[in-house]
Amino acid sequence: MSAAVTQTTLPLPLISRGKVRDIYDAQLTEGLYKDALLIVATDRISAYDVVLANGIPDKGRILHAISTMWFEMLTPHIVPSHVLATKWEQFPADLQKKLEGVREQVDGRAMLVRRAKVLPIEAIVRGYLSGSAWKEYQKTTHVHGQPLVPGLRESQRIPDGPLFTPSTKAEVGEHDENISVEQATQLLGDALAKKVQDKSVALFTAASEFAEQHGLILADTKFEFGLVEDGELIVVDEVLTPDSSRFWPKDTYQVGQSQPSFDKQFVRDWMTSQGLDKTAIHSKEPVVLPDGVVQQTTALYREAYKRFTGKDFA
Repeated sequence: MSAAVTQTTLPLPLISRGKVRDIYDAQLTEGLYKDALLIVATDRISAYDVVLANGIPDKGRILHAISTMWFEMLTPHIVPSHVLATKWEQFPADLQKKLEGVREQVDGRAMLVRRAKVLPIEAIVRGYLSGSAWKEYQKTTHVHGQPLVPGLRESQRIPDGPLFTPSTKAEVGEHDENISVEQATQLLGDALAKKVQDKSVALFTAASEFAEQHGLILADTKFEFGLVEDGELIVVDEVLTPDSSRFWPKDTYQVGQSQPSFDKQFVRDWMTSQGLDKTAIHSKEPVVLPDGVVQQTTALYREAYKRFTGKDFA
């Protein structure tokens, strides 16, 4: 297993470091690639909106590979994406020349993408009642302000779903805030909010059908969207990875209980067992995951990749 890459140092202007991705100005000025960004998926891992001290080896490459698969499969005919190139061999020659000395930080984990004005919401779609939605439903029989029929159980498929449940976008170290569809409409305007909702549900529905064919249930996921110069709506960031989605094994699914999943829940469960919940984690020293937790989390990411592709991650 290779060492985790938790931070990149490329000879390009750094625009920002997110919870997982480092974003650079690709410094390209011609044609299709003009003003493009280079987004690098590191091996950092976050939980409860805090980046942990050590990473998960190969996590960034696996996320990159899974996201690339989904972009190629779904986005051309449902909604355009920000993707310009996903492989080193596809990058313009002058960019390859700049990055040759740091290729190991980029190859297999970087996307060249269109620059966009990112919308101020996360477009969450839920097909099943789990996580924060289940907690809210237990108290109110609502999810993000939307009423559901009484008597539903944990992990049950949402009647008349999938359900669009947006949230605000948090900065690193802050919490996302669940909002209603009406609040999202106030932020985006009627037409844009409706388009984001429709495209999110369409992406979720197509992905859910594919996942079920591969023995997985897509419980929920989040998308991010942006606008390019001509006002076109595109999907940005990552799509349908274990970091942004809750995938359950279909063969062990049972209504009325929580489900094992191919996401970061294993890390969250360990943190909870150590008393590091959403409140406590912000008052502690940086959290270091034990080797056993790192290895088991790596195995989950690898298993997710194999489920979708039928191949071991190399």
